[in-house]
Amino acid sequence: MRPSWRRAPRVDLAAAASTVDRLAVLLDAGIAPPSAWTHVARSGGVAAAVASGAPVGHELAARLVSAASSAPAEESIAWRSVAAAWRVATEAGAPLSPALRELAATLRALAQTARDVEVARAGPVATARVVLLLPLVGIGLAALIGVDALGTLFTTPPGWVCLVAGGALIACGVRWIGRMVRAASRLDPTPGLGLDLLAIALRGGAGVDRAAGLVDAALDDVDLEAARRGAVEQGAEVLAFSRAAGVPAAALLRAEAEELRRIARADAASRAARLETRLLAPLGLCVLPAFVLLGVAPVLLALLSSTAAVL
Repeated sequence: MRPSWRRAPRVDLAAAASTVDRLAVLLDAGIAPPSAWTHVARSGGVAAAVASGAPVGHELAARLVSAASSAPAEESIAWRSVAAAWRVATEAGAPLSPALRELAATLRALAQTARDVEVARAGPVATARVVLLLPLVGIGLAALIGVDALGTLFTTPPGWVCLVAGGALIACGVRWIGRMVRAASRLDPTPGLGLDLLAIALRGGAGVDRAAGLVDAALDDVDLEAARRGAVEQGAEVLAFSRAAGVPAAALLRAEAEELRRIARADAASRAARLETRLLAPLGLCVLPAFVLLGVAPVLLALLSSTAAVL
């Protein structure tokens, strides 16, 4: 069975961004929302599941959440973000197409971040794969020089000890490396989402309290608790600054959301860059000792037993 970190699915945020952009264009052209979803459904995926039955309003947002549940985690969160934005814009009376266009730009930036992280982790992952093959390389080299390392491993008590200990170390190393790679690859599609939704509600003419209530309810419905907490904490500070300075809050909220996304992108890139150094721990403590136990020790044991037999 291949380690899960070697077969992690690619998160297709770019496709989601493209679909949301098309929706914005169709709505700008005067096409009704149900018909717009029907048109974008031709691309398949989540959009196709949403378009069936031409739902509107809350029903559309609920169907979008349901359809996104089968997608990979980050992509599911992205589609639930679309559902929250759709609901807030609809209830606040804000134009849907500008809100969707901004959300599409956010998803496209996150897709680029995902690609950057994938590139950054490719080298460390390739190194881990090569090092994990070292025990097999040792056994193969022993066979080339005529030493029966496999026989020693499977038919002698010392070989059994080496086999069990080496196998345990390999399993531990694979799990350890897998956790590190998954942590370095994790991408949060929600930074700044709560602030974006607040900006959408305010642009629709909602007052500050009503806008906050709409965002809170929408994020609760789509089960994005982290974004909900962020909206409360960060939005209050931005709104207070807006009142003190006497400037429109929507632009400030959008700028703050962009800053949060820049920080998130830098953090994701930093995690991926540190992966190569962090992998030295499982490689040195688990995989290399396993190589000694499975690739070197059986060869030495086989040589010693053959020498003793000759003597």
